[in-house]
Amino acid sequence: MFPQRLDSTVAYAIAKAMMDGFNRHYQLFRTESSRAKHRFETADWHGQQRAQRERIEFYDLRVREASIRLEREFKAGEQTMDVWHQVKLHYIGLLVNHHQPELAETFFNSVTTKILHRSYFQNDFIFVRPAVSTEYIENEEPTARPTYRAYYPTQGNMHETLVKLVGDFGLTCEFEDLPRDAGYVAEAMARRLGDVKLRANFQIQVLSGLFFRNKGAYVVGKIINGFGEITFALPILHRQPAPGEALAAEGKGISSQSDAGKLVIDAALFGEDDLLILFSFARAYFMVDMGIPSAYVQFLRSLMPRMPRAEIYNALGLAKQGKTLFYRDFLHHLRHSTDKFRIAPGIKGMVMLVFDLPSFPYVFKVIKDYYPPQKDTTREQIKGKYLLVKQHDRVGRMADTQEYSEVAFPRERFSDELIAEIEKFAPSQLEISDRDGDGQTEVILKHVYIERRMIPLNLYLQEAFDMGVAEPAARDQIERAVVEYGNAIKDMVAANIFPGDMLWKNFGITRHGKVVFYDYDEIEYITDCKFRKVPLPRNEEDEMSGEVWYSVGPKDVFPETFGPFLLGNDTVREVFMKHHADLLDAAFWQRHQARIQAGHVYDVFPYEQQKRFAVMHDPARAG
Repeated sequence: MFPQRLDSTVAYAIAKAMMDGFNRHYQLFRTESSRAKHRFETADWHGQQRAQRERIEFYDLRVREASIRLEREFKAGEQTMDVWHQVKLHYIGLLVNHHQPELAETFFNSVTTKILHRSYFQNDFIFVRPAVSTEYIENEEPTARPTYRAYYPTQGNMHETLVKLVGDFGLTCEFEDLPRDAGYVAEAMARRLGDVKLRANFQIQVLSGLFFRNKGAYVVGKIINGFGEITFALPILHRQPAPGEALAAEGKGISSQSDAGKLVIDAALFGEDDLLILFSFARAYFMVDMGIPSAYVQFLRSLMPRMPRAEIYNALGLAKQGKTLFYRDFLHHLRHSTDKFRIAPGIKGMVMLVFDLPSFPYVFKVIKDYYPPQKDTTREQIKGKYLLVKQHDRVGRMADTQEYSEVAFPRERFSDELIAEIEKFAPSQLEISDRDGDGQTEVILKHVYIERRMIPLNLYLQEAFDMGVAEPAARDQIERAVVEYGNAIKDMVAANIFPGDMLWKNFGITRHGKVVFYDYDEIEYITDCKFRKVPLPRNEEDEMSGEVWYSVGPKDVFPETFGPFLLGNDTVREVFMKHHADLLDAAFWQRHQARIQAGHVYDVFPYEQQKRFAVMHDPARAG
């Protein structure tokens, strides 16, 4: 019996050390998230961006720390499988009253799979399914903040209730005119509610943590009336001076980044679609201080039932939990579907091999083993570009990706054509075997990116051309797509990103009609590029030559040369030149580059300009 008791003691110590590692991780994660409030109040935009990048790295650092500790103190990799069974049981016991059990389970999986060789760990040793429910978790401490607050306004005191609701977040900055903005919100809510009678349960519920991202803070909640619910979000911004005020301030040497810390409620967003765009996979992760993240996710699912829980966790900065849930959803989908993986529709990429499962709304991207001569890059450089995008402000224009290693798929679900494609272009990434010895042949991909499926922009435009440009619907589709394409590039420019390869095929249309970029192997920082005008030809021979007669450096970009590649269709060219001709002018890029280098952080709004109160009520205040 003595060895068994000793094993149990070691198992408990390993479980406790692993839990300590997770608790340290979440404490640091939460501390960094809570500091976003101070950075917002002090308009420390560069600090906010830096914190968003650095927080992404927290998880892997803590997993590495925990693994090193377990090896050093317990020689964890040498423990028997009986000990590891007990470790998991002890760990489950430590989860019973935990406030983040689902995150702690994922942390356990990460550490365990890092320590144990793949041939030793099995589903018995990790959490394949949650062991502890996340329903109705509450922090019973008297000083703990509830997940959400409820307000019970009447028609007579709606305005006062909204002033209190915003004030309860305790922002230290002064509002420019909170009663005015609360009046705008009350009017917008009244329009949204219409003439309906306010029922006995009429209330407003808001999550008790503000959602911080870039230069904004967001109140997120819902209006409940009878059996109806209306989701909403209120963006709070530092008031931007009007153009005349900005020039006057700059003339006096005063920063125009914010108006002495004065805040405004910028808009009122209503409905699931507005919230889905706000929480989009193409945007940077929010910073929000959450004691019980599963409760936040449950509340947000009530606002956005079409958004998978995995993507909500991602949006909250808990990407590893999102990755875990995504993979569980994927396995569930495989068990309940029969269609086959195929080569994704569209023009094949030179760097990425892309495939999809028609019934599943994501695409799978594998880096090829070799590239044509014009693609001077390496596998590590490409992975670096994808990491850059994950850590950067994606401003709603660059798709987030999930990165996986050693992903196993059932062989019978792959078309022979797809297998041949992988064997031809990425053989180093492919293994076909019965790895688990269960008689089931698997396709194992060594490294793969997974992202939301979109309609490639070139196919979307082709659909319109096939209808005939004389058709009003086709013209509208073309105009919307081309205008959105230019807007996407300009938003990326504002975020200091040059897409590199700007061909239509590298952009996609989301279900909300937004254009999003998804081909990252040539992206660069705007500030690293040199934007030039094409020099005048030296003589008639230069002018008639089909070759470039001027020197071109590795970071040189000539915007006026974009036209021949992008605007071969007359209808597309007409729309593009009407709305975005400045993209073909080196001066446009140089101006933005200079402002970014001077430290300016642009406002990029996750909602339409016409929804801004300043635009609706006081255009001079809109800036």
